[in-house]
Amino acid sequence: MTGLRARHKADRTRRMQEAAAGLFREAGYGAARMEDIAAAADVSVGTLYNYFETKGDLLLAIVSMEVEEVLGEGALVLANPPADPVEALDALIGRYYDHSLVYLSKATWRTAMALSIEAPDTPFSQRYTELDRMLTEQVCDMIRALQRRGKLRADVAAPVVGEVVFNNLNQMFIEFVKSDSMDLDTLRETVQRQTALIVGAIAR
Repeated sequence: MTGLRARHKADRTRRMQEAAAGLFREAGYGAARMEDIAAAADVSVGTLYNYFETKGDLLLAIVSMEVEEVLGEGALVLANPPADPVEALDALIGRYYDHSLVYLSKATWRTAMALSIEAPDTPFSQRYTELDRMLTEQVCDMIRALQRRGKLRADVAAPVVGEVVFNNLNQMFIEFVKSDSMDLDTLRETVQRQTALIVGAIAR
């Protein structure tokens, strides 16, 4: 029974997050009301507030859902990366970027980023930060994998290179979110050129 209750809770949580994501995209974060989200998810308003104290908590929970799925996509690339180091990192980063607008628009990403900065100590903000660390570690794991294959110099600290690559791709994603005119292809092409420069400095 405990497992069944947990599944029901997870399904209900997912339904509320997906309903909220749809309304945030259609009506905008500011205009979407918790009452409307509850109705779209087919739950009571009280149930919604039992799971999420504020609309901001709900938005950051959607971000966490997004990043958790992105980590799963990244793990698939890490399991069998392309032989070329630039292509390997581009494949990993591409999975991150290609999934980034599944649940959130650029406008809701901007709001989510602002909320995580304004309230860094809330559980949902802390989960967002933790997931960013996990993405960083996944990039570091890719650097280690490429070193084991002899594609990158073994004397270079993988955590440092991984952090540099992640910080760059993350900053470029922020620039992408800030710009309504930049598309995903432009973002990927720009980051690929920058990643190639980093790889060129440490390739064997």
